[in-house]
Amino acid sequence: MKQVTQTDAYMRTPQKQSSKGEHWMQDTQYPSALEAATYAVTKLENDALFNSGHGAVFTRDGINELEASVMVSRGFAKRGVGVTGLKRVKNPILLAKAMLEHGDKDLVGNTDLGWSRESSGTDLDVPSAQGHTLVHGETAETLARKYGRDLVEAGYFFTQKRWDEHVRGLEKEKEGKGTATWSAEAYLPQGTCGAVALDEHGVICVATSTGGMTNKLTGRIGDTPVVGAGFWAEEWTEDGDPGMSRARSVPDPWRNLQEYLNIPGPVVELSSSLRAFLADCLPSPFTYTPITPTQRGSAHLDNSIKDEDVRVTRSVAMSGTGNGDSFLRLAATRTVASIARWSRMPAVSALNRIAGRGGELEKSAGDRWGKTGEGEGGMIGIECVVGRDESGAVLYTRSAILQDHNCAGMFRAWVNDDGRSEMRIWHVDEDRTRGTDARSFVSEEKGEVVLAHGCN
Repeated sequence: MKQVTQTDAYMRTPQKQSSKGEHWMQDTQYPSALEAATYAVTKLENDALFNSGHGAVFTRDGINELEASVMVSRGFAKRGVGVTGLKRVKNPILLAKAMLEHGDKDLVGNTDLGWSRESSGTDLDVPSAQGHTLVHGETAETLARKYGRDLVEAGYFFTQKRWDEHVRGLEKEKEGKGTATWSAEAYLPQGTCGAVALDEHGVICVATSTGGMTNKLTGRIGDTPVVGAGFWAEEWTEDGDPGMSRARSVPDPWRNLQEYLNIPGPVVELSSSLRAFLADCLPSPFTYTPITPTQRGSAHLDNSIKDEDVRVTRSVAMSGTGNGDSFLRLAATRTVASIARWSRMPAVSALNRIAGRGGELEKSAGDRWGKTGEGEGGMIGIECVVGRDESGAVLYTRSAILQDHNCAGMFRAWVNDDGRSEMRIWHVDEDRTRGTDARSFVSEEKGEVVLAHGCN
């Protein structure tokens, strides 16, 4: 929980200026969505508890190969980038961030890293990331060095816990008790660490980092660095608000937040002033939303506003976790956004169709469901809606944290407006069946708590 409270404190601290390249944000008071999301993921990468950075899992050959990605709903020319096959980059998420920030210059052939030259010796010719979205291995690490990112020896990523999981998985495979990447009896990490952040300018950023699946093949590339598979962010405009009726049904979401948390379902509606985190475990992503109220002095939707009179700007972003190969086959996160956009439905409904119980991820496993780990996973995200009248004047704003999963559990935690850190693990009905309510694990100060285990 300390990562949640540390990032919350960071987001509340005024900054001199925002991220390089976000030209309209140079006078911003607080960190941008990109800064907030990557700050949170950096904290996770540095913590051995999480499957990213220092806590990354091992391949079958006992090697750590890391992946990371970032994407914004608007503001940078590349919008989304991924890096993969990293063996020496301490914080892969910061390499992805740098690639995104340099992208505007890279796309026009102007770079701070120097122009192309003939390579000498064993050095690769890497003047910049050029127009590329996905960069792998030694090339990516050369970029990291030129960007000034920290490089470490391979031993930095070693943890005894991950090594033991690596060995145990291989032994079970030899005994015919399952695959080396998944077991019904023992927890073998196959998840991701991610963050989704919404800033005061309405920009959403998703940042994701992982070590991949335990005992994956060396050289395997998962969904985390692949745009549209393990992460996605976009913004669009449309006539009418498909979520208006739902929003009206909860006139004051913050006052009813505890009631919402007691109701099974994949969404928590947030108040306009709420600064909150939602962590999704198997991996552990976070979401944050500080939507500013611009709604005619009201915190909820005016019933006099008609759907046909509204033109809305909708933004969504999602970070996925679970069996990456299944996410790749479905282009899972992009598919959620496409359903929300082209079917004109709330993102919560679109998310449930893909990541919820009985959704497309689960269906993709066929009769292998529950036997190989295939199809298992979940997503967290944010949907932001800004409604305007014909003149362009803002009528209201609305945001929602999205979360759904078909696997055994997702750790999720947030910091509420009172500064209290709270968390939940399973679907609410399962919390009650198991006799466990993770909301009881609350810290009012530093937010350091012992998280419950056994969610596999």
